[in-house]
Amino acid sequence: MIGAPAPCFDPGVLTRRSLGRRFGWLWAAYAVSAYGSGLGFGALPLLAVVVLHAGPAQVSALAAVGPAVGALLALPLGPWVEFQRKRPVMVAMDLARFAVMMSIPLAYALGRLGFAQLLVVSAVVAAAKIAFNAASGAHLKALVRPEDLLVANARFESTTWSSIAVGPPLGGAAIGVLGPVTTVVADALSYLLSALGIAAIGGREERPARTGRGRVRAGELLDGWRHLFSHPGLRMLYVNQLVVSGLIMATEPLLAVLLLGRLGFAPWQYGLAFAAPCVGGLIGSRLARRTVARFGQHRILRTVGALRAVWLLGLVFVRPGVAGLVTVIAVELAIIICMSLYSPVLATYRLEHTPTELLARTLTAWSIGSSAAIAALSALGGLLADAVGPRAAIAVAGLLILASPLLLPRLATPAPDPVGVGSRNG
Repeated sequence: MIGAPAPCFDPGVLTRRSLGRRFGWLWAAYAVSAYGSGLGFGALPLLAVVVLHAGPAQVSALAAVGPAVGALLALPLGPWVEFQRKRPVMVAMDLARFAVMMSIPLAYALGRLGFAQLLVVSAVVAAAKIAFNAASGAHLKALVRPEDLLVANARFESTTWSSIAVGPPLGGAAIGVLGPVTTVVADALSYLLSALGIAAIGGREERPARTGRGRVRAGELLDGWRHLFSHPGLRMLYVNQLVVSGLIMATEPLLAVLLLGRLGFAPWQYGLAFAAPCVGGLIGSRLARRTVARFGQHRILRTVGALRAVWLLGLVFVRPGVAGLVTVIAVELAIIICMSLYSPVLATYRLEHTPTELLARTLTAWSIGSSAAIAALSALGGLLADAVGPRAAIAVAGLLILASPLLLPRLATPAPDPVGVGSRNG
């Protein structure tokens, strides 16, 4: 996902320190794509309901099946991305998402839009996103100095949350005025602009050397997971992340049913409940560099990683009216502050502890696992909600996530620090 020229776009300025013109274009590309996706947030389920009159089972399938199939499609892409120049891969993935997203307004205009097409679009976008993120992470490590990785990751995190805060409300208003495919077009065009921004980075990029010849070997498909599970710190952080992100995301559709259905919240209240807390993303990401400098990377990963898990259960106590709206906003705000502080520190640790020649495969494995966990837990959450109701299903998720801090590693031994601990973590 990606943005406008970096000098003009500064929603989450974490420091006045410049990371260079080339990073500026990468961040700009990220920003425009992130804001496009923010505008198009929930566009496919909305089209399924409003245009195709899909029922709850189909909407749940769209949320689970598309990303799951996308993860399978992305499986062979990790080794392929590893041995390619990263910027052409990123441009190709952006253009693929632009093309597949633009197929929706075209089909809608011709009266040929169908549910199967939405599933295909969802799967292709998910696969392209995984490949793009793998290439982007590997390119970032080559683009900025080791001591600047945390600053760069925090800027991406800040941009992500500001786009979520601003995009969905504007997207909802645009749909109301201009029709149901408006935000799909905006999202598609953002990928095109992102591709142009990445192309503007410039500079020579060497093609990674590959040992051996021929096509991708079967063993290379698993190299990312081998690295994750052989590294003590990454192994525990990976499993913890699968559990935490999967359970949090699994509650989102359940909360929608609870708020809009059982408790009678108006759509604008529902939108406010999720948009307002995103200011916490700016708070958390701005704190990342300072807190790591003061307390250390390992302590932040353990402490804030544990804090992410304590808030979800609060959603069980939501009631109708203003008090219920305030409860949702407060709980989501706490979760987002913790997530936005934790995520750039985790991303930096992952880059620092992964060899360059394994980065794309490791990031692909991480993304595939995350997508699969979210899809599986969302599907299980939907089945549980059908049986016992959305509030009880949210309670189960809230109780399960309380055990997730047990999966966090102690990380007793600091990483080798060729540039100095203070400069890397500061």
